[in-house]
Amino acid sequence: MQSSKIEDQNHAEMLEWVRLIAESSHYSYGKRRMKKALNALGFPITRSKAKKLMKEASEKVRSRKKFKVTTNSNHKQPVFENILDRGFDVNAPDIAYVQYIAYIWIQ
Repeated sequence: MQSSKIEDQNHAEMLEWVRLIAESSHYSYGKRRMKKALNALGFPITRSKAKKLMKEASEKVRSRKKFKVTTNSNHKQPVFENILDRGFDVNAPDIAYVQYIAYIWIQ
């Protein structure tokens, strides 16, 4: 009975630590790393307890997408010389054209 009393006292504190750890890890910690982090903070818990705490705190692991190379460097198209070489000041019109591409990440 005594250990459940101690659990109840630390429960709110453990939930707060779970939220802080999840946020600081950018939601990459699963139940195993969460258990290790909470054990290091002085909360001796099991993996199943860490899983329950994460579920109660509504913290889910967000897996990262694998980096995919989209550039094809082995093409047979001509590669043009860099005429401007970052010197964007030109003396006459229609000498050089510059383009800017902005990538906006969306879900």
